Amino acid sequence: MGISVKWLKKYVDFNWTPEELAHNLTMGGIAIEGVEKIDGDAILELDLTPNRGDCQGLINIAREVAALTAAELKIPAVNIAESSANINDYISVEIDAPDLCKRYTARLVKNCKIMPSPEWLQEALINSGIRPINNIVDITNYVLLETNQPLHAFDYNLLSDEKRILVRRAKNNEKFTTLDEVERKLDEDMLVITDGVRPVALAGIMGGLNTEINDDTTDVLIESAYFMGGNIRKTSRKLALRTDSSVRFEKGLDINGIVYALNRAAQLMQELAEGEVVGGICDAYPELQEQLQVALRPERVNYLLGTEITPQEIKHYLRKLGLQMSEVDGTFLVEIPSYRPDITMEVDLIEEVARLYGYDNIPSSLPYGNTTQGGLSAFQKFRDTVKNILANYLHEVVNYSFINPVAFDRLSLPADSSLREVIKVANPLSEEQSVMRTLLLPGLLENISKNLARKNENLAFFEMGKVFYPSQESLPVEQEKIGAVVCGTSEINWLKNKVEMDFFYLKGIIEDLLAQLGIEKCEFVQAEKNAYHPGRTALLLCGNKKIGVLGEVHPEILQNFDIKTRCCACELDIQVLFELSHGKKMLQQITRYPSVERDIAVLLDREIKASEAITIIKEAEQELLSGIVVFDIYTGEQISEGLKSMAFKLTFQSKERTLTEDEINTSIDNILQNLKTRLQAQLR
Repeated sequence: MGISVKWLKKYVDFNWTPEELAHNLTMGGIAIEGVEKIDGDAILELDLTPNRGDCQGLINIAREVAALTAAELKIPAVNIAESSANINDYISVEIDAPDLCKRYTARLVKNCKIMPSPEWLQEALINSGIRPINNIVDITNYVLLETNQPLHAFDYNLLSDEKRILVRRAKNNEKFTTLDEVERKLDEDMLVITDGVRPVALAGIMGGLNTEINDDTTDVLIESAYFMGGNIRKTSRKLALRTDSSVRFEKGLDINGIVYALNRAAQLMQELAEGEVVGGICDAYPELQEQLQVALRPERVNYLLGTEITPQEIKHYLRKLGLQMSEVDGTFLVEIPSYRPDITMEVDLIEEVARLYGYDNIPSSLPYGNTTQGGLSAFQKFRDTVKNILANYLHEVVNYSFINPVAFDRLSLPADSSLREVIKVANPLSEEQSVMRTLLLPGLLENISKNLARKNENLAFFEMGKVFYPSQESLPVEQEKIGAVVCGTSEINWLKNKVEMDFFYLKGIIEDLLAQLGIEKCEFVQAEKNAYHPGRTALLLCGNKKIGVLGEVHPEILQNFDIKTRCCACELDIQVLFELSHGKKMLQQITRYPSVERDIAVLLDREIKASEAITIIKEAEQELLSGIVVFDIYTGEQISEGLKSMAFKLTFQSKERTLTEDEINTSIDNILQNLKTRLQAQLR
């Protein structure tokens, strides 16, 4: 926003150059981004902090300059010659949504002549970046820039015969054409100004085309109101319609200054459009806003600022800002004017003292006190270890914790699935990010889908992040998860051939992770899980603790994500891994005695898993058996129906002696006997 120095001097007299003014305002907390010289004027480009929305009005900037220079503030006096007519005979005002509109005022100016604005007014608007239109519209824009109060002018004769202003919520799907000639669809969260029959303005944002000021306009109804900033911001965002008016309402206005702005506009219309101001004001003010009073302790000022400012100096600074106060037992009770909505507590007043005292006058000092050495907790170190291990095989991705609830439909989760019990975001940026995720899989599949669409193939990703579940407590339950997804083949080079990244590839990565974390005695148990392929899915268990799930993603789910290649994924619980983890064995005695290998092949029922057979083999020989590898599983013409051949490579070794042939044969006999007894196995 630009501030004209020439225009500013109408309200406060100062001798600073534009550059000195910019510097002193910036040092006083009103940041000036730059100074531009234009035809005998200088324009200050404001870079306001969000809390100082009041400084979008020249009078409030003048207040700041007056406080810094001790010059007199000259607010234009309003003198109106009212006609004998009464406003109540022409219009009535009713607020049907007092939670969204705290005050609404209106004045009527009759017999106006529509003409170009005088040169001084046009120059003021142009230098502020606003295009002049006609004297009536230009006056509302002029007063907006002057007072920071948005106004709107209606063609009174284009209002319905009811001649009634009703401020209400819009109806769902209600249509309304704004001044930019765009028809907009409204909803019940939006606020509209109506003439008792139809909307004539979108409250706080833009007027309607149906009551626009035009060359035939004679009677003008002026609106000056106080709308709630949060609602204006929400409406503006929904409709993608941001205006000078909406920006000001969003930042907060002076509820007690709207009548001055209304009268100021009426005065200028009387002077510049030869209008007749109808006597009286329509003022709907359902709940009077009380004067805010904030207590300020002088000792607290010096404690926070590290200064030695006297109570008399503090009073002086506050009075320069136009703040009135009384004193009780050494504490100042400061009355906060309504044009400063940013001051609500003691620290805000302390900031005002600091601004006028001068930030550069506050002494600097090094911090002191007891310090503690920072560091990572055991769990944080564990997380980093897991990431480093997985990074040897997979690329890390980071996805939003907010997802679209449609993702649960794309995963074909049942309607009663606990994973559909989500935490909704109160003010989502879009429907795409409206709920908190309960699993990592949707984000990982989106990563695969988007990469494949861009011709990136052979993908391997992992993500470490939190999922969120509803709770009876005030905060949701958060769980740390590690998810991974692979598709395509591994990289090929002169050292290794390409390998399909299938279920067993991902299973191998998980087994390596478990080994490096020192987690033993885990097993993969066949299971059926939503979103995964039946028969190609396993739960990872360690004793009675469930670590997570691993499996091939169901083809139907892949189709929902527009993925045309097989994918395997897993999702593990980091907290459970942390509880099961213990340090790796760094030392292990190397036996001096040789190992002996023997291969056996047995016929088993097809439903028997290799893990069951391995467990039984280990139970049969716990002393000498040092290793087991399944190296062949066969079903075919030479094998009876319902059976399969499973071949094992067994390694025997003792730390105390060289094994004899008889000892090895005895161990193998025990193993075969145990397999026969427990699994009805037959030696092949």
